[in-house]
Order: sequence, then C-alpha cells, then structure tokens
Amino acid sequence: MRAVVLVGGFGTRLRPLTFTTPKPMLPVGHRPIIENLVRMLARAGVDEVVLALGFKPEPFMAAFPEGTCAGVRLHYAVEPEPLDTGGAIRFAAEHAGVTDTFVVVNGDVLTDLDVSALLAFHRGRGAEATLHLTPVDDPSSFGVVGIDGSGLVSQFVEKPAPGTAPSNLINAGTYVFEPSVLARIPTGRKVSIERETFPQIVADGRLYAMATDDYWVDTGRPSLYRQANLDMLDGRRRLLSCVAVEPGATVDPSAHVEHSLVAEGARVEADARVIGSVILPGAVIRRGADVVDSIVMGEVGESASLRDSVIGAQGNIAAGVALSGALIPDPSAA
Repeated sequence: MRAVVLVGGFGTRLRPLTFTTPKPMLPVGHRPIIENLVRMLARAGVDEVVLALGFKPEPFMAAFPEGTCAGVRLHYAVEPEPLDTGGAIRFAAEHAGVTDTFVVVNGDVLTDLDVSALLAFHRGRGAEATLHLTPVDDPSSFGVVGIDGSGLVSQFVEKPAPGTAPSNLINAGTYVFEPSVLARIPTGRKVSIERETFPQIVADGRLYAMATDDYWVDTGRPSLYRQANLDMLDGRRRLLSCVAVEPGATVDPSAHVEHSLVAEGARVEADARVIGSVILPGAVIRRGADVVDSIVMGEVGESASLRDSVIGAQGNIAAGVALSGALIPDPSAA
C-alpha cells in the first residue's frame, strides 16, 4: 500500500518559523510533523510514502538520508513548478508509478484517524474516492461536505460563506483514491483537487466520505501549531505523547518551565520562566526572561518578556524588551 503526502507548500501562515524550516519538518512532540504522519500511515499497512515536494525539498532529503522514515520507504517527487493540490497528487503518483488504490494526506494535518478503517469504508462502498470528515464549529474556512446516510457525498463546497454551509463536516485532508482519479486531473496546469476534481466525482456519484470525531488539527497557523504540541503533553492524543523537556535540552535548575515543550539543543538559563510555550531546537532563553504562550526558534534576551509571540530562527530579542503578539522576523517584510 502506498500513500502520497502533500508537503510542497510554502507554509506562509506559519512564518517566521517557515522562513528556515518547511512546515512538515517542524516538530510536534519533538518529532517532525511528517514523521508523525508516516507513523499513522504505517499503522494502516502503508509501506511506501511518496512525498509530493516543491518548496525546499532539501531538508526532507537531509532528514531522511537513508530514504526511510519510521521504517517506511520514502519516494521523493519534486514538482518542476507549483501544481496546486490536484496537480501535485497526479505528478507524485505518476512519478512513483502508483497503479493501485492509494492514500493521500495533506502534510500539515495531525490526526488519530484509523486509516485502515477509512480504507475498509472505501472498499465497502465501491467508491472511486473517499474523504475523511471531521466536525468543526465554524466550517467557513474549510471544504464543507454534505453526505447521505450511506456516506455518499451530495455536495462539496470549498470555503462557503458563513451560514451557508450544508453541514459542519469538513474535509479533514486524508483521502483514499482509485487510480482512475488521476485521469480526471489535467496535466500542464495547476489543478485544485477540492474545487475541480471532487465536484466531478460527486456528479458521477462516486465520491464518499466517512466522518469521525478522532483528534484532528490543522497545524497551519501558529496558535494551532503550538496547541498541537501542548496536546501531546496533555494526553489528548490516543496513541502519541511526549516528554516536556527532551533529553539534550539544557534547563537551569532555577528556571521555571510549566506546561511547555523544550527541545533537544534548546537552552533555558537561570531564573527564566517558560509557560505554555514551545521552545524549539537551537532556541535560547536567556537569564531572567519571561516567555508565555509563545513559540521560540531564535533567542530571547536577558529579562526580556514575550507574550503570545513567534520568534523565528533569525529572531533575536534584545535584553529587557517586552513584546506581545509579535512575529519576529516580520513576515510582511519578506
């Protein structure tokens, strides 16, 4: 069984973290997002993952030099140009020679979905394509799906206006496809699987969807990325958890670290306070600094104060500075 994982995006919403690290290579629970996804797929019997790459493919290859991740073979398919979701799926699948039923996963989604159950549902319905759905309070920012009692999709509406959605069930970014889906995707231009291909399959009565209430989070925004990390501490994941302070991190005995992750290679100096935050590899929290509800890749100076902020690898907060809601370096200046 093979899977295509879409990891070619620019990660714009996660800047400044993604100035230096592709989004799927950012750690959640001290492991790259992509490794968490591959482990989920491996539990369903996937033995080869095709990485649909575009933006910054080199870090993926450097991270997995043996061409394996979590015991699963990796195949690298690097787009010659951005092809959008549908184009990327067709390019990657054909690059790897996929000719059987296969799984597709968006590379910024984390879920406890049982992919083997999704496969069984797909086969039981004789579907051409099957989507995983999850309920949300406000579906207007997502692809919203209407289904009947058997799971047959009657509507697929991408990002409907508030109050117009046919349901509160959204496309959760994990799919099972028959190879015939690839033939529906034109070559030579960008193609959105959500806006172009899925409506075609709906019209032919071949698109099904399975809704679950499994843990699910789209890690594409800083607040959700931070939450995904904290969820690993809080026991919200069915199969995954992590330690707060990873072996190889340096935390002074006088520092106060509460409800936070501190990664290998990070340093928290004397009398610093870190609460509700994610301190990533290589980050430095200097003596007496106060870091609350933030994500840090760079350096926070002595006695500086940080609230609800994101500091990228090139961010250096001067001693004594107080910041709230800051993005450093400023993404708008890129």
